[in-house]
Amino acid sequence: MARPYLVRRSVSSLIALLVLAGVLATLPAWAGARLADFKPRPGRFTVFESGQVRPLALSPTGKLLFAANTPDDRLEVFRVKNNGLEHLASIPVGLEPVAVAARNDNEIWVVNHLSDSVSVVELTEGGHSGHVVRTLLVGDEPRDIVFGGAGKNRAFITTAHRGQNVPYDPQLTTPGVGRADVWVFDADHLGGTLNGTPITIVTLFTDTPRALAVSPDGSKVYAAGFHSGNRTTTINEALVPNGGEAAGGVPGPNTNAEGVPRPEVGIIVKFNGTHWVDELNRIWDDKVRFSLPDKDVFVINANANPPAQLGGTAGYYRGVGTILNNMVVNPVSGKVYVSNTEAGNDKRFEGPGIFAGHSLRGHLHESRITVLGQGGSVTPRHLNKHINYAVCCAAIPNAENDKSLALPQEMAVTSDGRTLYVATLGTSKIGVFDTSALENNTFTPSTADQIKVSGGGLTGLVLHEDKHRLYTLTRFDNSVAIVDTVSGAEVGHVAMHNPEPPSVVAGRPFLYDTSFSSSHGDSSCASCHVNGDFDSLAWDLGNPDGVVQPIPGPFELQPSAFGLLDTHHPMKGPMATQSLRGMANHGPMHWRGDRTGGNDNPSAQPDSGTFDEVAGFKKFQAAFPNLLGRSGPIADQDMAAFASFILQVTYPPNPVRMLSNRLTPSQEAGRNFFVNNISDLANRGACASCHVLDRHANEAQGVAAPGFFGTDGRDTFDGGTEGFKTPHLRNQYQKVGMFGMPNIPTLPGSDAFLGDQVRGFGFNHDGSVPTIFRFSSVTTNGGGFDQSPATPGGFLPGPAGELQKRQVEDFLLAFDSNLAPIVGQQTTLTKDNATVVGDRIDLLIDRARAGECDLVAKSGGNHGEKGYLYDVASDRFLGNRRCDAPLSDISLRLRAFQDGGELTYTCTPPGSGVRIGIDRDGDGVLDGDEEDAGSNPADATSTPRAGGRGDAAAHCSASAG
Repeated sequence: MARPYLVRRSVSSLIALLVLAGVLATLPAWAGARLADFKPRPGRFTVFESGQVRPLALSPTGKLLFAANTPDDRLEVFRVKNNGLEHLASIPVGLEPVAVAARNDNEIWVVNHLSDSVSVVELTEGGHSGHVVRTLLVGDEPRDIVFGGAGKNRAFITTAHRGQNVPYDPQLTTPGVGRADVWVFDADHLGGTLNGTPITIVTLFTDTPRALAVSPDGSKVYAAGFHSGNRTTTINEALVPNGGEAAGGVPGPNTNAEGVPRPEVGIIVKFNGTHWVDELNRIWDDKVRFSLPDKDVFVINANANPPAQLGGTAGYYRGVGTILNNMVVNPVSGKVYVSNTEAGNDKRFEGPGIFAGHSLRGHLHESRITVLGQGGSVTPRHLNKHINYAVCCAAIPNAENDKSLALPQEMAVTSDGRTLYVATLGTSKIGVFDTSALENNTFTPSTADQIKVSGGGLTGLVLHEDKHRLYTLTRFDNSVAIVDTVSGAEVGHVAMHNPEPPSVVAGRPFLYDTSFSSSHGDSSCASCHVNGDFDSLAWDLGNPDGVVQPIPGPFELQPSAFGLLDTHHPMKGPMATQSLRGMANHGPMHWRGDRTGGNDNPSAQPDSGTFDEVAGFKKFQAAFPNLLGRSGPIADQDMAAFASFILQVTYPPNPVRMLSNRLTPSQEAGRNFFVNNISDLANRGACASCHVLDRHANEAQGVAAPGFFGTDGRDTFDGGTEGFKTPHLRNQYQKVGMFGMPNIPTLPGSDAFLGDQVRGFGFNHDGSVPTIFRFSSVTTNGGGFDQSPATPGGFLPGPAGELQKRQVEDFLLAFDSNLAPIVGQQTTLTKDNATVVGDRIDLLIDRARAGECDLVAKSGGNHGEKGYLYDVASDRFLGNRRCDAPLSDISLRLRAFQDGGELTYTCTPPGSGVRIGIDRDGDGVLDGDEEDAGSNPADATSTPRAGGRGDAAAHCSASAG
């Protein structure tokens, strides 16, 4: 339990007590020696792969450019010069900054995706220095920010409808609730509470939001759902007649090319505006118990008090796209351009399509810009209409590939409204469009209207018309590229400090680069695995031309014991897209575990055979020719580099679990049932028998990412028609939003029609199960999880059992993840808010003591920057200069009472505190010492030189406290 720190008292009382403490207390002799012997160690870099949304911004005067340095957790400040950019300052903010907005030349707001926060940065000395003066705590995973309203003094921020900082119940188990929020703050009156006091939180009826745009006069703010869907859903296998197409079941073929009958599976259907239909246009309306309104982009009256979505159909646009990335408003016409991709998951199959006569190979998604006009008009424009999808797959390079633009991101429009620029993540080019030609679909894709940019992976884009410049952030090399709009040439490239290991930098392009991954140049793994995660859809990517493969196991429950074959048929039916996060130490891949090294080598934990994640991931090599439509597989060394990168990507902390890492009484009861009750036919009989939860699994073997979070990599039988790998459970909270399913014997429940929902896919391998509660109700041949002679600890009959299922559901939504929920959380201590933020700082220290995070504190920026790392053993904060005396918690807090002394505390991933707090480049020389000695703390090759900048002692914290 955290001790009652004195900072909770008034400032005057605190100062008096500190004076007394300074007289009475002495620093233990060993504490000073500990600092003298302290050798900073670069911690393992934690890769989250957060998607950048608005990572660049110009100051209103155009004199300064601001960049979100996502991997380094900083805001970079550049002076705009005629011949390029001059770096002025690097200011620590929150973890994983993804969006930046300049309110004026001296006040910058930064959205921190992992920290669930917004940093308000004040610049000083003309941009040569600056610091965070306020941290606003918002909902989960904030992504974008704009200023709107009268005078543009209101800040609009998108977040998911959940998180530990929200002032409401997110109603995760309630049907018909919007899952996207826009937080609105009065920038001049942020409020005195811990979080900041928003004017309002506008909840929108869509899934997790991302992009924002604002009309030129600030009166309207447009907000887009991110995974907005495309009106598709899965019909559960139990609701589909057996016997294939002739019996009204799954469309043919009924076997693979070898003649082996496929298993009975579900089907994907799409709402066509009138009916739910399959690929044969057969109607399945009676099998769907909800509707998908597919509201994608929302219109908010920014001037209203409080701001609110416009009423009726004026308040939204439908059918804009499946994955919506960014938006921009034409300053002349007021039309809104939305960069997006549209998924083709209502079609089936990977592979050459010989036996079935059709395939999705090379045509998974289409990259588009959708034009939103007056009266709700929605006009999608395919950026790659030159592609002949009937022909695949030519060797790379080829002319078709050269013309493609893929994974469009941020855009910019000229002041006359005639030209639109779009940055592309997949093709590393800036597309240049005449807006009239785009709107009328008269443009012709051509390399003459594209600007190739070095560095790769374009995300942010800013137009500086006065200087005929475009600035774009190149994510692959973490740089800012400068493009001359007159010549169409890249004229500069400015690197930002990147602490990522070389394996991450080298491997990242293989996730995104569509020019390399596909012959058409428009598809990559990131088309479906958006930012290394999923797309909230299910796909039927079976391959009728494929062959049956053995399941190597090992098994918790053997499929053959239930009359099934211990094999994987290539026609697997619908499968929800799985995340590429957190695959390390979790065994084979895919829902069925059919991407595995278990058929090649004996299986043994932690890294042999079935449990060899590198071998398992390399089995995805076949996806390049069979799905993405490449002329052949990529080179072995490239696939190895891809695996090395992607297996480092981790899950973020669970946003449902309390920051203290404790469980609510309901969650605790659910955990006890999950771990202890004999409710299943598995060997040990508890839920945890299959869904293993062990935070320290394989830790003693030295694996990079220890722990099992719902699976230990074994296969099982789950009551379906095939054997499956037991899935992990870290991301169940991301799947909330689909409710409604017909009553069936194996999944009994309400048969009611539940109306509008925000998602078409829920839980289980095919996304056909709407809720965890419904899954918990499964029955199989008289078995299932309910109490019976075989399962004496199963769910009780009647209301008592329903309560138990709700408790298990509560626990699973708060399931453990690799990182504790405190990681990323932060707060800023000022001279005026000690009593408000004191408890939050107590909590951060408490969780650091528990080993859940490394706690750092930062004050100032650039040459005035002070950094501190909390050392648990000495209970002291160690400064970023060797001459700094260790500071007690109270002594450090006292420093925030000085003008300009604001302190921002952040819980960072374990092992990263040294780098983030006191040794940025990990070279063993503390940041302050490097500054004093004239070397660069952001360059490990820059070493201190004699003479430096003068007396280092002038910058030290000489007095211990």
